[in-house]
Amino acid sequence: MPSTAEGQINMILAPKMRAVIADDEPLSREKLRVLLERESDVQIVAECTGVEDTLNAVRSHHPDVLLLDIELEGGNGFDIVRSIPGEMPIVIFTTAYDSYALQAFEAQALDYLLKPFDQERLHRALERAKGEMMKSAKGALNDNLANLLSAARKPHAENRLIIKSGGRVVFIQMDEIDWIEAAANYVRLHVAGKNAYLFRESIGRMADKLDSSQFIRIHRSFIVNVSKIKELQPCNNGEFMVSLRNGKELPCSRFYRHALESLWKGTQ
Repeated sequence: MPSTAEGQINMILAPKMRAVIADDEPLSREKLRVLLERESDVQIVAECTGVEDTLNAVRSHHPDVLLLDIELEGGNGFDIVRSIPGEMPIVIFTTAYDSYALQAFEAQALDYLLKPFDQERLHRALERAKGEMMKSAKGALNDNLANLLSAARKPHAENRLIIKSGGRVVFIQMDEIDWIEAAANYVRLHVAGKNAYLFRESIGRMADKLDSSQFIRIHRSFIVNVSKIKELQPCNNGEFMVSLRNGKELPCSRFYRHALESLWKGTQ
């Protein structure tokens, strides 16, 4: 039997999976809701019928998994994937048509459920999603350790960043950066008192380049400058809302919250 400490660790590493349902057919949506409610470690945070409300749900709830029908009001599921690549959760397509399968996997969907599907088939897809979530969490921990080791080996951290943006070479002081967001194969630097700079780089490689004592990754789409954080607001789902001094609020997902927790634990 696991110890109390081990049980607490497991609870942190395996929280409830937050899910959004997107399906324009009421009966299909109801059936999927019933199946998901039978999964003890899944929490439905929103139900949507069209492209616009699904985009809003993903941006506001930051779900772990999106159960996405192909045909929706106002467009299709691929429109959603293309619209917010940097903020997309794990996508499981649900559809009555097998002709979209190749396009779905080209859109990097985790799975493709052909209606009608049963509890066992959905469960297998959710287990795959949980596996992907655990990989992300382990990868984040390893990245932080690598960053700490790299920073320890450097006698002095670089105090500026040189990027190519909009046909220009831009020199940015590190302490001027408020936060960084992912934008597909690009990142956008938000600099105090200036416009944001978009340049080609993955957010993972960007995190590797930054001083881990000054910048922390709080979400798979966001990195923040620690000195720009004003306060942390706990949410009911185990996440945090990070408020910056410029008034910007960014979510910290459960799988990156250890980085924030280290900030105040170091002061105790």
